[in-house]
Amino acid sequence: MDTKWKNIIKVKLKSFRSNSGIRTLISFVCGMIALLFFYQILNGKYIYNTKETMQLAAMANVFLVICCVLGLGAALKRSLKEKAQPASYSDWKRLFRQHQKNLLLVFGILLLLAIYYLYSLIEGLHRIDYWISVTNFSSGYAMIFSTVIGFFSCECTLLFFMRKRLDAVMALAEASNQRIIADAVEAEKKSIEAAIKSEQLKVDLISNVSHDLKTPLTSMVGYIDLMKKEPLSDVMGDYVEVLSQKAKKLKEMIESLFSLAKVSSGNIQLNPEPLKLNRLMEQLYADLEEIIQDSGLEFVTELTAADTELVTDSSYLYRICQNLVENALKYSAPGTRVFLKTMSIPAETGRRIRLEITNTAGYHMDFTKDQIVERFARGDKARTSEGNGLGLAIVSTYTSALGGCFDVRIDCDQFKAIVEFSQDPPKSALPSSSEPA
Repeated sequence: MDTKWKNIIKVKLKSFRSNSGIRTLISFVCGMIALLFFYQILNGKYIYNTKETMQLAAMANVFLVICCVLGLGAALKRSLKEKAQPASYSDWKRLFRQHQKNLLLVFGILLLLAIYYLYSLIEGLHRIDYWISVTNFSSGYAMIFSTVIGFFSCECTLLFFMRKRLDAVMALAEASNQRIIADAVEAEKKSIEAAIKSEQLKVDLISNVSHDLKTPLTSMVGYIDLMKKEPLSDVMGDYVEVLSQKAKKLKEMIESLFSLAKVSSGNIQLNPEPLKLNRLMEQLYADLEEIIQDSGLEFVTELTAADTELVTDSSYLYRICQNLVENALKYSAPGTRVFLKTMSIPAETGRRIRLEITNTAGYHMDFTKDQIVERFARGDKARTSEGNGLGLAIVSTYTSALGGCFDVRIDCDQFKAIVEFSQDPPKSALPSSSEPA
């Protein structure tokens, strides 16, 4: 039963709040009653004492507050229906300032009138005969207090009304922002999907073309080797030798391109095993010793005495180190030194193994790190040196695949390549006991 009455009361209140005509009528009636009380106060200013005047003023203010709350609320709703709803915070702020300005103007006029009335009471005391004692100015004070109370009632009503409008504006803005964010996210998602698809198409194209070229190229290399075994003139022998060298170089480039495309697509299987970077560098130096000696470059090797053991795929790491050394061999200025360093450095996630190779370039380096690690990008734009522009691209791709970091630093003609790997890899990277290391 109580719930039923509560629901009925809620329905009635909701109907009352939505019915502007009833609120306006009640406001008008309360305003007239308040005016009657004020008239009684003004008419009996020489009769009522302070207590009686304040009692009448209190009753008048009760009806005045009801009149201000209901009347101003209805007027604001009516004006909002006639004008456009504020669609943004700036519109809401401009509307609020306009209503605030009008309210302050009306309050200022009424307050001045109330003060003038009190002043007239005080001045009237000096114009009457001395035997008439009129020292009660409570009606004047009542007018001032009533004006202030009416102002605060209207101010509170205005603030409540504008707060509801602000909530509606914020809700509208939030909905608009959500739509914008959703559209932006969807557009970004489509853009990323298109970029991924485009990149995958490039990788597939390179992979397929490389694979298709390997078969005829292998046949060409085989036939060239057969031609070498045949009796040929010196000129034809030289021609065949040049063909053999160019074919081998082309084969190496296609294999590198195919390997790069395979790693870029993520279609690789890593075989992590424990190894020491220092030992791998010593092996690489021994494998390239003849080439290094013929280059005329001086290699300065500084291998750290700290433990350089890490768990990674040895074949990929060997290829990374090989490409960095070959890059220095191809692009260093003649007669300069190449510095090769290994070190173990502390990090927040444990110790890391770093390999640095620094060389002096034999050409003007006007490129950035991002540019030089692109496929087919070469620092020697004049292409006076050997190389196909895949070396550092392979280093960058392979290093990322092994969970390492690759960086390039350029200082004038000094080129420094840095690769780093964690010495404490996650357990998932370690081989299981059933697998051979």
